[in-house]
Formats: sequence, C-alpha cells, structure tokens
Amino acid sequence: MTPRNVFLITSVFPLLVTVFARYFNETKFSEEGTQIAEGKGTEAKGPEGGTQGGGERVPAQIGLLKREGLLGGFLTQAKEVWQAAKAPNVLYPMLFVLAWQATPNASTGFFYFLTNKLELKPEFLGRLQVAGSLSSLLGVYLYQTRLKEMSIKRLLTICTLLSVPLGLTQLILINGINRQLGIPDQWFALGDDVILATLGEIAFMPLLVISAKVCPPGIEGTLFATLMSLFNLSGILGQELGAGLTSALGVTDKNFENLGTVVALCNLSTLFPLVFINNLDRLNFQTEGEEDGGVEAS
Repeated sequence: MTPRNVFLITSVFPLLVTVFARYFNETKFSEEGTQIAEGKGTEAKGPEGGTQGGGERVPAQIGLLKREGLLGGFLTQAKEVWQAAKAPNVLYPMLFVLAWQATPNASTGFFYFLTNKLELKPEFLGRLQVAGSLSSLLGVYLYQTRLKEMSIKRLLTICTLLSVPLGLTQLILINGINRQLGIPDQWFALGDDVILATLGEIAFMPLLVISAKVCPPGIEGTLFATLMSLFNLSGILGQELGAGLTSALGVTDKNFENLGTVVALCNLSTLFPLVFINNLDRLNFQTEGEEDGGVEAS
C-alpha cells in the first residue's frame, strides 16, 4: 500500500464525525430566548436564562448577548472567567495541573533515535502507536474500576514517583543494555511504550477531574474550555522546553551521544510538580473514597 493510500484511508475517519453530527438534535433559540427548534415557541423566563415548559434551561448567554452585543458579552464573560480563575480554590490546584503538563520531554530526540539509530520501520512505529492507544484505554479502565476511589493527591504522587524510574528505562534501550540481556530492541520499545502509556493515562484522568471540579456553576463550560486551552498550551511549552534542551545538548537526528542525558533530565523534571502537590488541599470537593484521609475541603 502506498503512502497516498494510507493518508486517503485515514482521512476518511474524521469525516465520520460530520456524518454522525447530523443525527444530533440541538435545541435552537432566537435572540429573544424563544425556542424555535422543532416548531416550538416556549418563551424563556427572564434575560438571565430560565426554565421552559419542557424543564430545560435556556442559556443565560442569550439575554447577555441581547443586552450587551457580541463584544460586550465577550468582555463580560471574560471578566467572569477571570474572577473565577483567580479564586484560590481554582488557581492553586490548576498551578499543579499546568506545572505537570509543562515539564519537558525528550520525545523528539528519542523518536529520531528509534528511526535513525535503531532503524525501526514505519510499520513497527505504527504498531507502537496502536499499542499506546490500547494501553491508554487500559489506563482508563484501571482508573475507573480500581483507582477512582483513591485520593487524587495520593494517586498523583504515586504516579509521579513511579514515572521517574519507569521513564529512565529508556536509558537501557539507548545504551543497548537490553541487547546484552537478550531482549530485542523492538520488544523492549514495545513493552516500554505500553507501560508508560498506561501509567500516563492513569495520571491524566484525575487531572481532568480536577479541571472539571474546580469550575463553579454558571460559567463551568467557558472556564473548563479556558483551562483546557491552558492545559494544551502547557503541553506545547513542555514540547518546546524538551526541544530546547535537546538542541542545547547537541542531540540531532544523527548525533545521539547526549540523548541519555536529555532523557534523564526530562524524567527527573517530572518531580517538579510535586512542589505544588499541596495545592490540591484547596480543592473544595471530595471524591469517592476521600472521606478517610483524602483531599480535604478548604
């Protein structure tokens, strides 16, 4: 199969989202807050959003946009988001989440090592991606069935402490120790990817829980979207920090002499978010199983 055919096949799947989206029923409202979908005309109660005859909540944004216009409504919501985000029970836990996401990683240099040094084929790299995706699903399953009742603070501390020695196993592959032990590069890389992907997803789930729970009622959708944007921006920052460290130590697509140092520094940097771990004590909610010594309400 040619690369063109591969890209053609993979481009079809995003189009399925468009197909399935046509089957979603979405309630529409006029500028006055009147429901106009499916021929209904129930009036909203008040400009700030109210309850319709069917029991659904009319979005408060309708009245806001009608009173202040698009720009005024945007500025008002931005002010509300800022007021909510700077509250201690939101700001301090999110500092931990963003610090977690912004730690540098050595993925770029390590990828070139796999392809140029070990000469792993695209087919095997695709299998690594599939194995990583399946491992992420395993991580979600383990969190939902075994770990969601554990204190978030305790779970993230354990995941952080485990991630360092597990991440440092990449040094075994870089230095060829696995071959001295009779383990082929492909099998070691596969096992390493599966373990790290599972652990990463287990740690990622409580981060989403934190991001959702800190959002106060009324602007939870807008604030959550803002926090997720910052979360992704922190991830980009982590990628850039890792790339800068890789470049500073002279690691290129042909020179891997200092790749082990890059991997070690990036893995050790994952301990940095533990500086902010006590910020989770400001969370004003309890999850299941945290009644006994878990995260306490502020």
